[in-house]
Amino acid sequence: MAISYQYKIQEQLALIAKSANKPFISWSETFPSIDPIYLFMLGETSPFNDRFYWADRSNATTYVGLGCTYAITSEEQEQRFSTIEREWKRFITMTEIRSNGTNATPLIFGGFSFDPLKRKTERWDKFPNAKFIVPTVLLSVKEQNTVITITVPSQNNKEIVENIEQLITLLYGEEHRPLFSTPSIMQYEEIKKDEWIDAVRKVIGSISEGEFDKVVLAREVGFTFNGRLAPSIVLERLREQQPFSYLFAFEQGENCFIGASPEQLVKKEGDAFYSACLAGSIRRGKTVTEDEQLGQWLLQDGKNLNEHRFVVEMIKEAMTEMCYHVHIPSAPQLLKMRDIQHLYTPVIGEGGKDVSLFSLVKRLHPTPALGGTPREKALETIREIEPLDRGWYAAPIGWVDALGNGEFAVAIRSGLLQGKAAFLFAGCGVVGDSDPLSEYEETKVKLKPMLSALGVK
Repeated sequence: MAISYQYKIQEQLALIAKSANKPFISWSETFPSIDPIYLFMLGETSPFNDRFYWADRSNATTYVGLGCTYAITSEEQEQRFSTIEREWKRFITMTEIRSNGTNATPLIFGGFSFDPLKRKTERWDKFPNAKFIVPTVLLSVKEQNTVITITVPSQNNKEIVENIEQLITLLYGEEHRPLFSTPSIMQYEEIKKDEWIDAVRKVIGSISEGEFDKVVLAREVGFTFNGRLAPSIVLERLREQQPFSYLFAFEQGENCFIGASPEQLVKKEGDAFYSACLAGSIRRGKTVTEDEQLGQWLLQDGKNLNEHRFVVEMIKEAMTEMCYHVHIPSAPQLLKMRDIQHLYTPVIGEGGKDVSLFSLVKRLHPTPALGGTPREKALETIREIEPLDRGWYAAPIGWVDALGNGEFAVAIRSGLLQGKAAFLFAGCGVVGDSDPLSEYEETKVKLKPMLSALGVK
């Protein structure tokens, strides 16, 4: 099977290159079923360095990308969203696309930093204010249909095609799962914990004085292991443990930003947009009865309902500006994850045909669930007193295809893997009646998904 697919790839790319007068060619073909995480694992032993993984919350769509045929990067502040959009459209015009009846197109995957004005640290130096890649090999799994899209330069691509053939040999030969050991923890650190608690106290005081309504403050914890953490093992655990979350991984060399987010930022399908308000949370109960009691308490708690209302009003306003019709329920419902439950309100905007996904991402980020309200005042406060560089934590991460459709999640419940080190992030919304120690305990609950995926008890 591997040889027949290798020949087909070689033949098709050569045929397209002959007739193409564009710098890039893209060819899609239906393939037999492939485990997406297995392909991601093979990236460890393939010649392709860059990798990404994406699965939506319903597991209806999964993407795996290996290699980088084209990268779009921006260190701009205000213009980073439009720059990525403009350069992506330019790339499409430079590419001969052959979908072979699969409805597949090349796509870009990547993300943005939370705040381009925040002073950057070395920890995030591989993750600029915006970076998106066009993968060389893209696996798309949608409703049990498996498609591989190969995007390469139209000329001088012999070495790249040989690398793809090697990958196909690994993929359809005898299963070749790389062997990874699970390293042990050598050191654990709650980074600047006291500074973070002090920042919460300051924000509570400022809210009491009427400066703003809410500020979200994040903190980080760090681990050192006695061996390298394999992103594919962490990803496999997340898939098993967090089946109703957005799963994502974006690897740049030895750095991999990875997580399992419950929160959609925005999705575009044709002229319809979908978003979700997610704010207000509490832990899961140890019994069914306790879990229901905690959920009912959350649905009636004034502090959490106010937090949620801020998000609903902001997303509704943004959707109303860009769509002809906006549909939103009158009250939140519960979204139950493995370790935590949230207040959740879905939003649908219709009639936004001339609105790009990137423009709505810019309009929505950050929602009050990730920054606060009023937005600019909250961001200024975070910039000044939050004792970490968030990097890509709590920022938009996702994909856009050649038709302008795509989806972004909010990169929470996430961590940054760097060789033998791992850094995890969690935040909470601070309002006037917040208690610093209670907020600290809430962040501990939000760290649980990634702690579990790292094998930390």
